Amino acid sequence: MAAHRSGPLKQQNKAHKGGRHRGRGSAQRDGKGRVELKILCKKVRKELSRVDQRHRANQLRKQKKEAVLAEKRQLGSKDGPPHQVLVVALHNRISLSEAFRLLQDRDMGTVHLNEWGSTYSFMLLCPRLKHRWFFTSARPGDLHSVLDMAKVADTILFLLDPQEGWDSTGDYCLSCLFAQGLPTYTLAVQGFSGIPLKKQIDARKKLSKAVEKRFPDDRLLLLDTQQEAATLLRQLANQKRRHLAFRDRRAYLFTHAADFVPSEENKLVGTLKISGYVRGQTLNVNSLLHIVGHGDFQMKQIDAPIDPFPLNPKVIKSQKDSGMAMEVCASDVASDMEEDLKVLMKADPDRQESLQTEVIPDPMEGEQTWPTEEELSEAKDYLKEGSKVVKKVPKGTSSYQAEWILDEGGESGGERDEDDDTEQDFMEEESQDEKSEEEEEEEECETMTIGDSVRDDLYDEKMDEEAEEKTLEKYKQERMEEMFPDEMDTPRDVAAKIRFQKYRGLKSFRTSPWDPKENLPRDYARIFQFQNFTNTRKRIFKEIEEKEDEGAEVGWYVTLHVSEVPFSVVEYFRKGAPLIAFSLLPHEQKMSVLNMVVSRNPGNTEPVKAKEELIFHCGFRRFRASPLFSQHTAADKHKLQRFLTADAALVVTVYAPITFPPASVLLFKQKSNGMHSLVATGHLLSVDPDRMVIKRVVLSGHPFKIFTKMAVVRYMFFNREDVLWFKPVELRTKWGRRGHIREPLGTHGHMKCSFDGKLKSQDTVLMNLYKRVFPKWTYDPYVPEPVPWVKSEISSTVPELDME
Repeated sequence: MAAHRSGPLKQQNKAHKGGRHRGRGSAQRDGKGRVELKILCKKVRKELSRVDQRHRANQLRKQKKEAVLAEKRQLGSKDGPPHQVLVVALHNRISLSEAFRLLQDRDMGTVHLNEWGSTYSFMLLCPRLKHRWFFTSARPGDLHSVLDMAKVADTILFLLDPQEGWDSTGDYCLSCLFAQGLPTYTLAVQGFSGIPLKKQIDARKKLSKAVEKRFPDDRLLLLDTQQEAATLLRQLANQKRRHLAFRDRRAYLFTHAADFVPSEENKLVGTLKISGYVRGQTLNVNSLLHIVGHGDFQMKQIDAPIDPFPLNPKVIKSQKDSGMAMEVCASDVASDMEEDLKVLMKADPDRQESLQTEVIPDPMEGEQTWPTEEELSEAKDYLKEGSKVVKKVPKGTSSYQAEWILDEGGESGGERDEDDDTEQDFMEEESQDEKSEEEEEEEECETMTIGDSVRDDLYDEKMDEEAEEKTLEKYKQERMEEMFPDEMDTPRDVAAKIRFQKYRGLKSFRTSPWDPKENLPRDYARIFQFQNFTNTRKRIFKEIEEKEDEGAEVGWYVTLHVSEVPFSVVEYFRKGAPLIAFSLLPHEQKMSVLNMVVSRNPGNTEPVKAKEELIFHCGFRRFRASPLFSQHTAADKHKLQRFLTADAALVVTVYAPITFPPASVLLFKQKSNGMHSLVATGHLLSVDPDRMVIKRVVLSGHPFKIFTKMAVVRYMFFNREDVLWFKPVELRTKWGRRGHIREPLGTHGHMKCSFDGKLKSQDTVLMNLYKRVFPKWTYDPYVPEPVPWVKSEISSTVPELDME
């Protein structure tokens, strides 16, 4: 047997890498007794078994189901507020009085009628179903009343026509309600029994096909007989609830009765007593109260009178506390005995929210105090040390002679003084720029003339020539803005460096830095700003969910004493308009800068210019303001849009009270005839005064002589000084070239420019200039009542109608 002989190629194994991996002993020796910090975990995570996981999921599912059932049972019960139903007719052939007659079924329960002004409502108490409803309707043609009542309604009952479903007015109303946010709703068809039996099936199919565009997968109920009305009531009581986010975190109240007690000093201002059922959250007397369309107010006290619409009066009598010793039905006796018992809560001046909406600016806040003697002596010593300059002098020169010898830069002092003078002139001319801008805009708006009309005299009588002239001018400006965005002609009577002295050039609009605290207007000293708005919003919402607040519970019938309310609020209520009150969250009475994302309503084509007064429905608020429009981007700078465009969503910036999102936003514009037309819809984005809206101005010039990469450009400026002033700003062309100004040529504004490529003769040279703009402070919580809807007026905003 032959022995093994190793070959010439020997196997070489890898050496053990002992330096990289350390054992426990070596690690302890290196640590020399040091112990690592232990991480304390508050929550002990236990791994549940599969059976326990299934059991936990069943428990969570059961809790959610019980919470939904409890919410459904509380609404309309004896312990909860009445089920408020807003009835909206979507066609002019719908009869509200007939629908209310069918719903007022005496066999179902007790009916309490309530009528004020032109608004009709009633309370239906049904002990058999253990439910009570409050049916109400808005004034005919009053869109703002419909929107306000929809904010607090539990259910909206839409009445449809059996043939068309809804007309142009109903479609306009649906567009506004969908944009604001719909609560629970039900569809009912009135007048279906009037159609012949043979045509009812086809009419139902046609109506379902028309309705499914707005309401897919929704059931249509009939409302022609008492039996169908009873079925509709059961559907209203048992259907699934839909929530509106902006009202679930606030207490709100629909006014059933109101009384006014004038003050002794001024009869036009006094205490307003409003009575109604508390909804949403617990109402605290120390919080502020917002009356929709009238402003923010403080409450003095909250009373708890007897519920005027109890579900079971006998049961309530037996459940009364024996210590009260009175009968509910004996109102005349109880009124004297209940004086001490019905006051639920009085306001605490130390805990009550303040009505301060603005910061009072201190004009001396930025001033410097007078320095002390020590600081003055230190400053003199520092100047002496800094004034010692090393100079090259001939040998043997004394210090006195050296003071008279000028160095090479000795003549710079005069130049520095000249620069200071120019800077002072620059600051003086800066104040004149705003006036010149406004005068130019006014002049541009007044130079348009309209030719004589050739239409009939009867048609001309109804036409407002001034409104037509302004609208035509806006259409022309909007068209010019689409064709030549941000372009402006350089003025010839004013130097460009004076006209555009507030503007600056940017290397890149996206990446170039811009300080948001730079050159702020005086209005910014009046507003409030959060250090971190998102964290503040989360903290307040968390306190609402976890903290149990003191006050009137949900479902209680209370009377609120609201102080310092003008008498016009009561007159507004007595005319038949709804009076709705919302409690405010902390800081919601303070003014700040609100940013809202909106999209143009496709039914409105009239041009809307920036800083034009619009009517806002933002969450539970309604106010007037003049907004700015800007692009909706993720950058830190956002370009101003001069008009509300229809192709993309824009951000609306406005001065308004703080509102915590989510909240829906509707924008209306008041026409010359008093009508309010829906302009845009959207939602509240943020409360951020640091969001920068940048206005861009584009100056254009034309190539006069073109060389390889050089060109002589004219008509951008008209004097030599302007060319030298704007020389550092980068140029661009419409065909994508970039360049710079080399030097001016002559004295008429011609300039030699270099580009990164050869120019075309048909190309245009552009220069972009930027400045930050701010909205106007025109906030007004009072909105005038609009003119009621007229079908001919609504047709101008609905595209489906024939304009002939």
